[in-house]
Amino acid sequence: MPEPDALEAATTALLTVECQNGVVGEESALPELAKEARDSGMLARVAALVDAARGVGVQVLHAVAERRPDGRGANSNARLFRAAGRLPVRQLTGSRAVEVAAPIAVAAEDLVVRRLHGLSPMAGTDLDALLRNLGVRTLVVTGVSSNIAIPNTVFDAVNLGYDVVVPADAIAGVPASCTAEVIRNSLALVATITTTEALLERWDPAR
Repeated sequence: MPEPDALEAATTALLTVECQNGVVGEESALPELAKEARDSGMLARVAALVDAARGVGVQVLHAVAERRPDGRGANSNARLFRAAGRLPVRQLTGSRAVEVAAPIAVAAEDLVVRRLHGLSPMAGTDLDALLRNLGVRTLVVTGVSSNIAIPNTVFDAVNLGYDVVVPADAIAGVPASCTAEVIRNSLALVATITTTEALLERWDPAR
């Protein structure tokens, strides 16, 4: 775990990545990933972290991936992007698919950062500017997937000078073994790896 002052509420933010109905919800475009996120308890742990963060004044942000019905501005330079455009559930702007999935709640004070392109909620979006305006130095990253979006988020944040904390049991990918390998061989080299319980204890000493 980081030193106590590294998780001070005034300089820490919690980010949920692609925890949206069309990705991890019951009507997901990616049912295998959605099943892993729910059956592993990851979504419930993210929800608990969100609630605890708000309780101590840590800013919560939700990163959502979406696309226009006409696909304008979306990437087509990788197999992943081309496949996404053909899926039966599409992450269309304004649809239920791009709403944050239960049991995670979005509060009035939360910030929602939406993107129409790319693999990372940090690159080419308002996220970095918002964090800097908030005085954030430490970013806690949660969500999906450990295959692509989570590593992209962590690397981008580290490149921009943030201290990054990843609760290992509050991210998910497919297969499940991929998450452990990515954490061990990549994320642990650049971020502080912790657990949901350790963060909850930090933010709620009464636990």
